[in-house]
Amino acid sequence: MEKRANATTLKGTGLTLVGPALKAGDKAPDFTCATGMMDKLSLAGTPAKARLFSVVPSLDTKVCSIQTKKFNDSLAALKDTVACYTVSMDLPFAQGRFCGAECIGNMKTMSDTHDHSFGKSYGVLIEGVAMPLLSRAVFVVDAKGTITHAEYVKEIVDEPNYDTAIAALKKAAG
Repeated sequence: MEKRANATTLKGTGLTLVGPALKAGDKAPDFTCATGMMDKLSLAGTPAKARLFSVVPSLDTKVCSIQTKKFNDSLAALKDTVACYTVSMDLPFAQGRFCGAECIGNMKTMSDTHDHSFGKSYGVLIEGVAMPLLSRAVFVVDAKGTITHAEYVKEIVDEPNYDTAIAALKKAAG
């Protein structure tokens, strides 16, 4: 498995990411994430329409919470023309509590705790930390399964470029 040293930083300290650095034009890799105690979701299980994957280390942190809320609010106008997901290593129960408490209804959650396949396939699994975490990133995938936008946020405590991601999602949705 490919490893990318210093591909991201946490408050200036370099971290290694496991997996490839994907870019626009690449075929979106498959994954399996937990959505509940017994439920899993793969790329093929998501609707064949424009999809946004907002990747965060943990919904229980300030910037991850902000990122999820901003995308949730920005996506309200797009309604059912797109499918949007927040991906983290948080357990599905914690993700559900967060979304309920914060009135998140436009973003579905996926937990990569199952086998870390999202993190490894999308190049966002952080290596060398005390617990498995994903690095902050945003991916837009079109209806045909092609990545049309990929942003790996260089500094984990920084927010992604929301405007660019939403513009890419709207373009992919047609």
